[in-house]
Amino acid sequence: MMNKPKNVISSTSDDRGRKTVLDLIDCKYRLYPMGRLDYDSTGLILLSNDGELMQQIIHPKYEVEKTYEVTIDGLIKKDEITKLENGVHIDDYVTSNAKINLIRQNTNKYISFLTITIHEGKNREIRKMFQTLGYKVTKLHRIKEANLELGDLKYGEYRRLKPFELVKLKKYLNGLDK
Repeated sequence: MMNKPKNVISSTSDDRGRKTVLDLIDCKYRLYPMGRLDYDSTGLILLSNDGELMQQIIHPKYEVEKTYEVTIDGLIKKDEITKLENGVHIDDYVTSNAKINLIRQNTNKYISFLTITIHEGKNREIRKMFQTLGYKVTKLHRIKEANLELGDLKYGEYRRLKPFELVKLKKYLNGLDK
């Protein structure tokens, strides 16, 4: 588990010479990022050398939930949150249902703070969802994936999953702990 910092790509290599999540890890095993976080997004990313586990985390049919803290420019309205929760049309598809909580709004700075839980995670999906309503996402930070929470890891820090977390994750993926 890593807290991916901004301006790092969640890939094993980059043809443009940008820093990757693997550049931040000192490990004797060959690891692969499970899923993606945009270059300018931060937060929890899982890395593994277990191909079967990786497939269960990233394949859409497993509908693994991912929760993000989101900051947007503007004061979002309740009916707009409902639209996003019910799915909006972006690119060539309609997003699946989402769970959104408005945490607070700063009327002086004209910004809103929310959490959003989705299970698809298509390319820049959350940013595009808010964009359909005219809002720009200024911060996107993943705090939870499946039943694993980022906790207090600082940007760029990583740690091995504890044995009980791995058992709990596998139960979640097998539908026993959702």
